[in-house]
Amino acid sequence: MYSDSNIVHLISILEAIEKCFIYTDGFVDCYEFRWHNDQMNFNACVTLLIAIGEETKNIDEELKNEFPTINWKAIAGMRDKMAHNYRGIDPEITFDIIKESLPELKHTLIQLFSRVSFEATMLLQALKSEHYKHIGYLLSLVK
Repeated sequence: MYSDSNIVHLISILEAIEKCFIYTDGFVDCYEFRWHNDQMNFNACVTLLIAIGEETKNIDEELKNEFPTINWKAIAGMRDKMAHNYRGIDPEITFDIIKESLPELKHTLIQLFSRVSFEATMLLQALKSEHYKHIGYLLSLVK
């Protein structure tokens, strides 16, 4: 079992993923998504993707190695490119990451919980927070 310190990173990533799904809901293409609401949805998702990339860097390497189908280095690299080249962010790639890659990442992150030692009360307390209101499905992991 891996350290409970991983839980903070896992729930932060999952909440960011859910918000990306909410902010892209209903958009059929990247251009509509990019320009909608004076780019607020696009900018929010870029910030969330940066946060996802940063949080993945903090998950135990050995734990990530148990899930080689996820390209963890690419996620961290995406964060670095977005953070340091904001004007060069491709809306098509951004939209594709959210729609095509985040569902698989979400599924994998939920699987990671089974390999992390954590106190149920710690997770319950986090899930009661307004900050993590979109990941209530994790309550099923509390025994």
